Amino acid sequence: MNPAPRDLDVRPLLRSGGGPFQAIMEAVSGLAPGQALRLFAPFRPQPLFKVMESRGFGHAAKEIEGGDWEVLFTPQETAPVEVSADAQDPEAWPDPSEHLDLTELDPPEPMVRILAAVERLQPGEVLFAVLSREPVFLFPELARRGHQWAGNFDESRTTFRIFVRSGGKG
Repeated sequence: MNPAPRDLDVRPLLRSGGGPFQAIMEAVSGLAPGQALRLFAPFRPQPLFKVMESRGFGHAAKEIEGGDWEVLFTPQETAPVEVSADAQDPEAWPDPSEHLDLTELDPPEPMVRILAAVERLQPGEVLFAVLSREPVFLFPELARRGHQWAGNFDESRTTFRIFVRSGGKG
């Protein structure tokens, strides 16, 4: 049985001129496995739907009194795998030749270490890394350097797993 949803009301934060994204991501990070997040906002948070979908959450939004919105973000069974635009069939990539556990490091150190490790690989070789959060700033840097990637959150949604293939198509 899944725990009760965690409630987060960002309306006071927005009224005081603050941005809610950090508070929302902290709430998501604090969810127990299988736990949903019920968000209250003064508008329909459309841009957040894609972010939460990439973290493995579906959503149900409804307008409530005063024009405010209640959105229930519910964890889906399996987090979808995201891939870089140029990644060709990641399931056919070779087994990783290097593994990194970067869960204890604060940004930007995981990104720095991944980029350094990938540069040491031969074209076509694969690196596997585990991180404590989704490396959103890493993705464009990998693309700029000609590397492919595929990744998603684990079942508990507490760590992000990423495969990086060196040298693009290699």
